[in-house]
Amino acid sequence: MNDKMSPATNALNWFEIPVLDMKRAKQFYETIFEIQMQEMQMPDLEYAMFPFDPKIGKVAGGLAKSYLHKPSTSGSLIYLNANPDLQTVLDRVEAAGGKVQMKKTSIGPNGFMAVFFDTEGNIMALHSNT
Repeated sequence: MNDKMSPATNALNWFEIPVLDMKRAKQFYETIFEIQMQEMQMPDLEYAMFPFDPKIGKVAGGLAKSYLHKPSTSGSLIYLNANPDLQTVLDRVEAAGGKVQMKKTSIGPNGFMAVFFDTEGNIMALHSNT
């Protein structure tokens, strides 16, 4: 087995954001990103997927509600893609029911980041190149 990732491989390939109220969380993320999320019902799991194309192999994920998924302000911090300019997305956070924790901040040649709390109590981040 080759234990090296190829240059085309993402270190992260799927993420799940824990939610308590799927309707509220879905509305929040659809509002700030101006997207439509696809809902799925599985045994003991409610799910809403961010738009993605499974054929291109890029990172994807969704919102998950189950006994295993607990919103948190500690643990791993997920950076969501807010290109071309995260300020556009960040400006929608509070109106959608979230709270901005860190305003748009330069991270030098790596672009910009911002941090917010979603409607479920998760701490989340945004990243963009400009």
